[in-house]
Amino acid sequence: MKENKQINWKKELFEWIKIIVMASAIAFFINTFIIANSRVPTGSMETTIMPGDRIFGFRLAYKFGEDPKRGDIVIFDHETGPGLEETRLVKRIIGLPGETVDIRNNRIYINDSETPLNEPYLPEEMETEDYHFKVPEGCYLMLGDNRNNSADARYWPDPYVPEDKILAKVLVRYFPGIKVIH
Repeated sequence: MKENKQINWKKELFEWIKIIVMASAIAFFINTFIIANSRVPTGSMETTIMPGDRIFGFRLAYKFGEDPKRGDIVIFDHETGPGLEETRLVKRIIGLPGETVDIRNNRIYINDSETPLNEPYLPEEMETEDYHFKVPEGCYLMLGDNRNNSADARYWPDPYVPEDKILAKVLVRYFPGIKVIH
């Protein structure tokens, strides 16, 4: 014979509320301190990251001894024009603190090297004016992979991104499909 159990609706509701609050707190913690979730609105990083892609960056990548490296793709905040608020951007690190970066004849040269930077990720040859950058200590120079269609450091009033403005190292695209980013 089956026993009829009374459901204590107040207790059941309280348990559900506890679960929802705990899940929300965990999601907030992860999104604030561990990962940075971003949607890429433009084609400046094509073909590595396409417009509309959603990506995760790891916020702790540079917190425990590892410094940002040339070639890393990062999420950062930067003021890209006079009087503009900071904007969240995704670009590739090209220039490191203290380096000189020259763009001449559509190639990048680091510290007066005779050999241009090897950039196999570029979708096409860069066509740009010549530039000279002296990256200050504690700052980085960022460029998009799709150089012919990227509003990057070449066009910003302040082309240098302080290290404390780098939020995360991009690791994974999760939409429209899973892809490891490097």
